[in-house]
Amino acid sequence: MKKVTPIGQRKADHLRINLEEDVRSALSTGFECYRFVHQALPEMDLAQVDTQVRVFGRELQAPVLISSMTGGTAEAALINRRLAAAAQKVGVAMGVGSQRAALEHPQLAPTFQVREVAPDILLMANLGAVQLNYGYTADHCRRAVDMIEADALILHLNPLQEALQPEGDTNFAGLLRKIEAVCRALEVPVVVKEVGWGISARAARLLADAGVAAIDVAGAGGTSWSQVEMHRAASPRQRRLAAAFAGWGIPTAASLRMVRAAVPEMPVFASGGLRTGIDLAKAIALGATLGGLAGALLPAAATSAQAATETLQDLVHELRVTMFAAGAADLHALRHTPLVQTPC
Repeated sequence: MKKVTPIGQRKADHLRINLEEDVRSALSTGFECYRFVHQALPEMDLAQVDTQVRVFGRELQAPVLISSMTGGTAEAALINRRLAAAAQKVGVAMGVGSQRAALEHPQLAPTFQVREVAPDILLMANLGAVQLNYGYTADHCRRAVDMIEADALILHLNPLQEALQPEGDTNFAGLLRKIEAVCRALEVPVVVKEVGWGISARAARLLADAGVAAIDVAGAGGTSWSQVEMHRAASPRQRRLAAAFAGWGIPTAASLRMVRAAVPEMPVFASGGLRTGIDLAKAIALGATLGGLAGALLPAAATSAQAATETLQDLVHELRVTMFAAGAADLHALRHTPLVQTPC
């Protein structure tokens, strides 16, 4: 029997819990507080609605990012290949899960490698930013990019998750300077994202000054990693600690608005609880360049590549119909389409 590494076991636990347990945040995304103004006379043909966008030199057919989810196990390898095949078919971007496991255990690298099934997609590598305080360097980041032939690198920020793990890496001191060094050293764009508790205006300004190419707000309202860690907890005390943070974080819509205002010239990705094409359209109208989805796609990817493809196709069709009904012929028009904020 193949030996499972501690990191691999943690990845397997995370995947199982996300598929089997209710790990949604106690907060909503905030997108329900916004509505488009319906246009009964859109003066366009639905067939002419254009959802294309260019990001980091790659042309996408729709402003969708399959957010980083998994890797490091055999089941994760299958899910990543299914997601990548769907991304290739639909023409959207994808990020893989944290590649630390594969850097420390090279035999796990194939669980992240998807270029064979997705030669044309915008593909993003992924590492935990905090590992830069635990011996990782720009060279490790470059190896992660090279491992999967990526077009960009995601450095994820997850201080709360690390604090809730008994084995967590919690030294986030001086991390900004090291992120800046990675941005200077790497030949590909660096994206910084949260994992589900949002990015504040202050953090966004600091990251922009450090040279990151884009920010993914990854706000509250979708998967709550405090709830995931609650299900992993080995003791009642650990479970109580994790459960206390079920309602923590900046809702995705609020985080998106504050980051957009703080760094108006920077590409901003909006992930965290997006589930429909209407959510995606609202994110674009609030200033996002791409909308990211993870939890909404994972069950389909666990079933088949076809199921993942159909889920993405349905999402993009919902986006197109939303744009049509709101009178926005393309994404530029959608970004200038007013939203009505309603009481929540």
